[in-house]
Amino acid sequence: MSLPRLFIHATNVHNGGGKTLLLSLLAALPSSMVVMLSVDERMRLPERLGESNNRLIKVVKPTAWQRLRAERWLAAAAQPQDMILCFGNLPPLFSVRCRVTVFVQNRYLVESVDLSHLPIGTRLRLLIERWWLKLRIASVDVFVVQTPSMQRLLQARTDRPVHVLPFVSDARHYMRNAKMNLHHLSRTANQKMAGDFLYVASGEAHKNHHRLIEAWCLLASEGIFPSLVLTLDMQQSPQLLTWIEEQTAKYDLRIVNRGALPHAEVVLLYSHCGALIYPSTFESFGLPLIEAAQAGLPILASELDYVRDVIDAVESFDPLSAISIARSVKRYIGRPEPHLPLCDAADFLKHIMSKV
Repeated sequence: MSLPRLFIHATNVHNGGGKTLLLSLLAALPSSMVVMLSVDERMRLPERLGESNNRLIKVVKPTAWQRLRAERWLAAAAQPQDMILCFGNLPPLFSVRCRVTVFVQNRYLVESVDLSHLPIGTRLRLLIERWWLKLRIASVDVFVVQTPSMQRLLQARTDRPVHVLPFVSDARHYMRNAKMNLHHLSRTANQKMAGDFLYVASGEAHKNHHRLIEAWCLLASEGIFPSLVLTLDMQQSPQLLTWIEEQTAKYDLRIVNRGALPHAEVVLLYSHCGALIYPSTFESFGLPLIEAAQAGLPILASELDYVRDVIDAVESFDPLSAISIARSVKRYIGRPEPHLPLCDAADFLKHIMSKV
């Protein structure tokens, strides 16, 4: 009888937090384990991954036809003694003969939220993937998610067990309380600061860059000019970046976009910024929240369940309100809102009568 194999089916992963987590998973694989990896061709794998005789890597082009062929290959190749880990949210499209675990990261697939604000291509893809998950959900043995919020959402859709197993590249130094620690202070004291605030995020609509920049414009109108570092891909988000440049010029904002950075450079950036600000409206995990907390950065974040699942922010805000975001920044830097000038009824009446 042949040795059991682990099939890691990751044809739906090539960027963002999913890429970071997949690379860390692949790095942790024992050399003795027989692994069959199917992966998107846009995913850049470390060269050492292919050195072992126990590795087979199937590269899949990001087209509907090639994805379908990869699903047929998976169904034909997996034997009863094997195990399949689907790392891209979706179960195998065709019936397989072994145990299936699905790692779900995309919250759009398990929460009934409106998709009308998304580009038409993204909307169509998500609708297809929602249908795919619904069609094949009963074929899964175990689901794995990263947070209790995702567990609640997914468990409402299936009677299969849903396990919360949050993992990152390096689990050290994580604390739920995200207040700046002395370790971060000692590093930043002798280092050139890249920015007062950092937002590590791609340019999708739910990342909420527009509200964040609007908040920076409001701060500028009050004579407050904190610096902000972004990590937007220049090819993927040209319209957003053009708009940000326009606002930066109009309000004399201190905003720098570093572009899409390798993960190692993002980790280094945490140690050169004063705080993380995270206005995303919709996340399954929010990996930068974990990494910033590990780096000792104070965090200002949306007052939403996905944030409270993993950290306690030093300041929170309504992510749909630029005013709320701006006020949280002002509280953090010691410039809170002035007291409301309350008066009693007699003073109110006196004021009204004086205007008659």
